[in-house]
This record gives sequence, structure tokens and C-alpha cells, in this order.
Amino acid sequence: MVGTHSVERAGRALEYGIYRDGDNNLDDIQASVLGQARAVSARNPHIEFLVEDTTARRGFAPRHVLRTESYAIADGELSRRVELGPPHDMSDRANLARFVRHTLDRAQANGARQTWIELVDHGAGDGGGLEADHGNGIMREDEMGRAIAEGVAAHARAHPEDAGRRIDGVVANECLMGTLGNIAALSRAGVRYLAASPETMLAPGAPTSVADAIARNLDDPEAMAKAVVGKVMHTRYELGDGERFGPAAAFDVFDLEPVKVREMEHAVHGLNAALDDAAQHRSLRAIVREDARAVDGMVRFPGSAGLPWHADRPAIALYDTLASDGRLPAIVHEMAREARDAVAHLVLAHGESDGFEPFEGADYSDAAGPTVHFPLTKRQIDAWAPDVSETDTAFYKRTGADALTRTLT
Repeated sequence: MVGTHSVERAGRALEYGIYRDGDNNLDDIQASVLGQARAVSARNPHIEFLVEDTTARRGFAPRHVLRTESYAIADGELSRRVELGPPHDMSDRANLARFVRHTLDRAQANGARQTWIELVDHGAGDGGGLEADHGNGIMREDEMGRAIAEGVAAHARAHPEDAGRRIDGVVANECLMGTLGNIAALSRAGVRYLAASPETMLAPGAPTSVADAIARNLDDPEAMAKAVVGKVMHTRYELGDGERFGPAAAFDVFDLEPVKVREMEHAVHGLNAALDDAAQHRSLRAIVREDARAVDGMVRFPGSAGLPWHADRPAIALYDTLASDGRLPAIVHEMAREARDAVAHLVLAHGESDGFEPFEGADYSDAAGPTVHFPLTKRQIDAWAPDVSETDTAFYKRTGADALTRTLT
């Protein structure tokens, strides 16, 4: 049992919510983010962590008892009040919305200048994330955005004097979450920043020390983004045999400013329309498919053949390849350049490994920014449907990707 102390303190710089779904095979290893939070808060008194943790590990209850624990961490200590209850379905939209509201309520009470949340679990590309074994499965990207928007709205209704408060940023401590669709969904929910990996991460994943990087750079988004990426890419975890590994093959911080995101969506839609038109001709369709195959999909490690994310390609690399292929029409070149530049404009900071050792030195040097779902065979479209669907998303349909996929496959 962990000891508890009072952590009430006004005037914090950052309220940082940790929404951790341990109802799966990552329960024990990803729980280390909570110990990290305690250590960070001991060093930086300007951060409070608000935790909702669904877990079956030993802690406030015996091991193998699945339950949800809710408490706060600040000044290196846990709050005096720890709530224990039946396990929440962390993939349920209503539960995430309630957590968002609670985090914003705490942020108001503490006078926090910014409010961020960290989503800790498995990720699933455009399929979403937060995989609860006993609940609804994977929460889709659109549902994640709606849950955040609903939580913000609930806080505003309850506290009209604080109606301008929002979730400033989301840290996706999950694999495969830096996709264009997630960016669009979160931006529409009012989120300004997304810190995420477009590629596989190794548990325990992004260190909670990113909260310190955020709190120390609230007025400088570029410095914040570089510090967050630096924390992730320079972190090393210890294996039992003395070996060390980094958590991320690639990691980014994205600017979700609505104008930038609308420009990206418009540019991607324009490119998809130009490609769809060109691909009506068999010879051009073959060239488009050849160019896309030249850009490796993500999840590049041995033994990943059965995973559905090989069609998630680095968007900047894909669009640059299309823009530079002289065999394609000029309109495709123009639209591909616009899409490439619009996507790049979202990236505040980026880091990647050009030889990620745990995956036998797989090269991720083209993973500069988010991925885009670009299937080339019918088997790649929704390999794990209906549990995970990367095409049943608002972004996929708004940008005309559904029509292009039908033409290419």
C-alpha cells in the first residue's frame, strides 16, 4: 500500500491528467509512468498530476483485483483522498469525457495556466487507441476527439466563469498515434498540441518527464516541443540483463492550430482528388501504386506481418515521392507539394531513429511527422475490421481517401 499525503496547492503552472488503461497485457510495465509522475512532481512543484488508473496490479488493492484508482500527485506525494471503485471501461467515450472535465475542474482550482492529458495504453493508428479488454475495445479517433470536446463543454457549463479553459495538449503514450486523422479530430475538439509517435513504441513508452518540459516552456511552443521530443528520444529504459533501450522509433509534437489543420485537410483532399482522376488511367494508376510502395509502411519490425498498419505511410515522404515523379501529371505534382508542405507545417518538433536496435536496426529516418492511411490492396484497407477500422473516420471521408482507395485497389 502506498502512503498518502495532502497535495492541495494553488497557483500551479500545469495540470497534467494521466488516463491509464491497464486492462490489458501492458498493465505492469506501463504503470511506471505513475512512479515517473511522482518523481517529476517532487522536482517541479508547479505541476500537479491527476490520475485515473484502471489496473489489476498490486497497489491500493491486492494483485489480480481489477479496479479503477483515482488520486492526485504533487510535490512528490499522493493525495490524501484515493478513490477505489469498479473498473472503468477506459475505451468508453463517457468515461474519458468525465476525466477531462475532472482534470479541467482541478486545473481551475489550482489556477493552472495549461491543462494537458496523457493517454496511456495501446494505440491503433487511425483506428484510435485505449484498448480495454473488458469493455468496448478500441476507442476510435473521432470518439476520442468527441470525448475531449464533451468534457470541455461539461466543465464550461458547470463553471461558466472558467469557460475558456480547454485541453491544451494531448500526450499519446501509445504506438501509432501521430496520424493525420487524429490531428484533425483533436484539433476540432479544441486541443492545440499533440505529442505522439507515428510508429511503434516500446513500453513503458513516453516518459512522464515530458510534463516538466511542458511546464518549463508554457510561453514558447517551439522550445516546449523540442524539449518534449528530446525527453522521449533520449530516454533509456533498463532491461534485466543490463541492456538499455529507447521507447520510440520516432516522436513528434504537432501544432493543431485550426487554420493549419484546415489547410492540411484541404491540401490532402486536393491531392487525393488529383490522384483519383489520374488513376482512372491504368498506366498512371500503376505509377501511383509503385510510388506508394517505394515508401515503407510503418510497423517495420520482424514478425509484424499480421498487423494491419503496413498501409500507414509517412505522409511527408509519400507526398514528396509523388511530387517528384516526372511520370505523373503536373496537377499531381502541384497538389502533392501542397499536401507535403501543409503536413510539414504541423510539425513543431521531430525526432527519429535511423537504426532502431530493438527492431533489428529498422530505419525510421523518413518518419518525419504523421502518417496517412494509404492502402494498395483490399487486404490492407481494414485488416482488423470491425474491431479496428482505419477507414471509418471523418477525416478519411472528408479528404476523399475512400474514393481514391476504391480506385487504387
